[in-house]
Order: sequence, then structure tokens, then C-alpha cells
Amino acid sequence: MPLLPLAMPRADVRFNARFLPPADADALLRELTDGIAWRQEPIRLFGREVLQPRLIAWHGDAGAAYRYSGLQLQPAALTPTLHALRLRLQQATGATYNSVLLNLYRHGQDSMGWHADDEPELGPAPVIASLSLGATRRFRFRRRPNASFEAAPVSLDLPHGSLLLMQGPTQHNWQHALPKTARPVGPRINLTFRNIIS
Repeated sequence: MPLLPLAMPRADVRFNARFLPPADADALLRELTDGIAWRQEPIRLFGREVLQPRLIAWHGDAGAAYRYSGLQLQPAALTPTLHALRLRLQQATGATYNSVLLNLYRHGQDSMGWHADDEPELGPAPVIASLSLGATRRFRFRRRPNASFEAAPVSLDLPHGSLLLMQGPTQHNWQHALPKTARPVGPRINLTFRNIIS
């Protein structure tokens, strides 16, 4: 099943709810849960230091350093599994990736606030390939506060094995978030493959 476009103005967002077969997604979730050196990093938020409400890991090619929210991440080497997954995503999306940010959301209180992936090292039109594993969580888009167009917010459930592709003008015109949820929900791992320009 191909990546299908979402109806969002001034964006290029595509989605495949069943990118990975269930058996592949199950095996990948198990391997990453146990095989990645997860950590919880402090970030600066509204002038104070707080722990991120999730666990992270940064892997990539040598030199693919990434900076956001006051963090500077140096990449650990891609594992054989992450390297194979990168090749699979490059073939599916037609883009090149040299790094991946992994996020582990342990429960419904782990979250990601509103932001755009628009750091200078991602280039003028970032391509972000976002693979979801584990519990389904609701992902949200909203137009950036200073955007010169009107558009309703967009919500999208990201199930186990799904792939979301954000490219073109998306990060310049839209923000995205993974809100907290009060309902009982299991762990979720999200991998966002990207290309760092050094």
C-alpha cells in the first residue's frame, strides 16, 4: 500500500497505516525496546530545565550531530537493524537519511509538545520519515501561529507499523505534537529518520 497524501494546505504529508507487516513491526518493537540505550535528557523550557517527558536515543552516520531545545546530540552508530530500516525507508520514500531520533513513550503521560522540525541543520525543506511501533497514539497538526493562511487542525491516529512522511513546505507552515492522554495506553516507540546537513 503506497503513502497517501493528507488534505493539508501548504504541506506535503503522506501516510501509510500498514507500512510494516505485523510480524516485522512486532519483532522491531521487541528489539528496539531491549536493544537501545534509552535515556531521559533535560531540556530548557520557558527558561527552566526540565526532564523530557519521554526517553530518547540518537543514532546516525559520523558527524550527524543534532541540536534542539538546548540539547546537542552526538550520534551513536546505526545498529544493523537501524541501517536496514533506513535502506527500506529510503526505497519507500525516495529520500536520503543519515540519522534517526528514537522516542520511547512509556505511557500516556509521556508526550511531545508543539514544535516544527525546522532546525538549520535539517535544510530548507526537511524530509522526516516517522515510523510508529507499539500502542496507537493520536498525532496532531496545527498551522503555525504566524502562518498567512487559515486551516483547521488535523488529527491522525498512528498505529503499530505505520509510516508518516512530512516533507516540502510542511515544517515552515505547520507544527505537530503528540499530546498526553488520560486513557490507559501501552508503550510506543517512534523513529524519525532525517538528513542532517553538516
